[in-house]
Amino acid sequence: MLAAPKAEGTTRMLVLVVGPSGAGKDSLLNAARDGFRDDPRIHFVRRVITRPPDPHGENHEPVTAAAFASREFALSWSAHGLRYGIPMDAPRAAPVVVANVSRGVIADAARRFPTRVIEVTAPAEVLAARLAARGRETAAEMANRLARTAAILDGVPVEIVCNDGTLEAGVERFVAALRRVMREASGP
Repeated sequence: MLAAPKAEGTTRMLVLVVGPSGAGKDSLLNAARDGFRDDPRIHFVRRVITRPPDPHGENHEPVTAAAFASREFALSWSAHGLRYGIPMDAPRAAPVVVANVSRGVIADAARRFPTRVIEVTAPAEVLAARLAARGRETAAEMANRLARTAAILDGVPVEIVCNDGTLEAGVERFVAALRRVMREASGP
């Protein structure tokens, strides 16, 4: 098990971004990554996924199942027939490290790293419309995604960002949540 990484004078913080499919996590993360591009205090993780590149989706590192199995990850999980991983060195990349993850890895992360969660949400009708617009899934697959719910763990601080309007409004809320976590990571 990895020890919680520390940096002299700062507390390292792993910020886990979770939320249902269609909540807009990738859009918010991409905009925040651009906004914090020159800030060395924050690093946005590029996930490793057993999925081909998608020019309209997340800029992930695509790998085969065999290549995935041969690597070690700080965090990894399976979802929707794919494998996802957070590179081993990612938690030490900056004082605040932001990663889009499955809720299923929160407990493992919280045992190993100082962890905060940002949950991106939207009303069910907004999620359904966004999933339909993506066009990647059948109606049954979309219904399964929309039916999934999972609780956040007690004891892990959570910021909730409602992304139910314009992209600009969602980004503003998301960046504000990140700034609160960054202030906490900086300490008194």
